[in-house]
Amino acid sequence: MGIYEKIEEKLTAKFQPAFLQVLDESENHRGHANWIEGKSTHFRVKIYAASLEGLSRIAQQRSIMDALDEEFKEGLHALVIKVLKTPPS
Repeated sequence: MGIYEKIEEKLTAKFQPAFLQVLDESENHRGHANWIEGKSTHFRVKIYAASLEGLSRIAQQRSIMDALDEEFKEGLHALVIKVLKTPPS
């Protein structure tokens, strides 16, 4: 299982989101620090989950980062997180 699938699986299991979008943006960072040929290192996540409501923005981000701790240890370098206030229609 690749890192993309691991991110989707872990975020789905922990937060049961009504909306989750995971985008691999690694190629956009070609030549930048910690970019590795053929490896997915940079991702963008958009998520709406009732379980994140009521948390501060920092707590939301920290919770998502904590859920992906293993992936960061295995080479995930950058994660842009957008927690949506409402699910997209």
